[in-house]
Amino acid sequence: AATAGSVLLGRTAQRFGPKRQTLLALAVTASAQLFIAVAASNFWFVVAALAVAGFVNAGNQVAANLLLSQAQLPRLGLAVAIKQSGMPAAALLSGLAVPAVALTVGWRGTYVLGATLALTAALVVWRFIPAAPLTEVHTAAEPTSPRNDLVMASIAGGLLAFAAGALTSWLVSSAVEVGISPGPAGLLLGLGSICGISVRLWWGFRLDNLAQPFKYATVLSLVGGVGIAALAIDAPTVHVVATIVAFGGGWVWPVFTNYGIVRTNTHAAGRATGITQMGVYIGVFSAPLISGQLIERFGYSTMWLTAAAVSALGAAMAYHLRNRF
Repeated sequence: AATAGSVLLGRTAQRFGPKRQTLLALAVTASAQLFIAVAASNFWFVVAALAVAGFVNAGNQVAANLLLSQAQLPRLGLAVAIKQSGMPAAALLSGLAVPAVALTVGWRGTYVLGATLALTAALVVWRFIPAAPLTEVHTAAEPTSPRNDLVMASIAGGLLAFAAGALTSWLVSSAVEVGISPGPAGLLLGLGSICGISVRLWWGFRLDNLAQPFKYATVLSLVGGVGIAALAIDAPTVHVVATIVAFGGGWVWPVFTNYGIVRTNTHAAGRATGITQMGVYIGVFSAPLISGQLIERFGYSTMWLTAAAVSALGAAMAYHLRNRF
């Protein structure tokens, strides 16, 4: 659903402005979560609500990118890094919500909490983000980057997102497979998330001084790929070290790629990232499906080596684009 909405909502963000689109998207997100909490009585109701939430999530992403590009910030790179750190932080909090809320209040209560957070975010946006008059919104602005470059960046992002999606989907079960107990295995995923967030923020302080962000995305993705490949080794200690390397490198590239795309397409960041985010959504969506099949047929080691190879391919494409963004 997010893939389907990415390009369309990138255009609407340019037309109506990032504040208006973000407020509407957050309101729909809150409504979808309240629907799950109150009215979802079977699996397909949940799927339908999540599809709606996924669709408007694409609108939130492109609106945030457009907002950062229009804000004329002196440290755009740091702002992008903070924004990109929000997603792994949200995933970490969602994981903590399972024992803290779902197992105490109940799973429906967790979705009420999610709706509350969405409405709180909407209040913050309404209070602190100025709305540009429609006459000042770049309604007809086209991306500065050629469309072919944006499509190639989308494919590169899709390949890198596939590897990262496989990492987050199967790290815990893989750790259990090599002999780590379920509790510490879950904490290992949290450790990886914290590592990824920390590295994103660390690079954010240096990002504005980097001339070729896609080149740095390439290097870190290759480092992360080494960590992902090392997960194929059947040893608990190696799994712990490999997790840190995989998250510290293989889940940092969005900071560099989004910064490069937003910086190059200042007046049309919504449309530009609407195109590039499509690949990311496809990669994240397909990762657990394909990698799960690989695990069923060939085992975890083959899956990790495949994910590492896909990461290397995405890094090669990012390197090819190093002079374009």
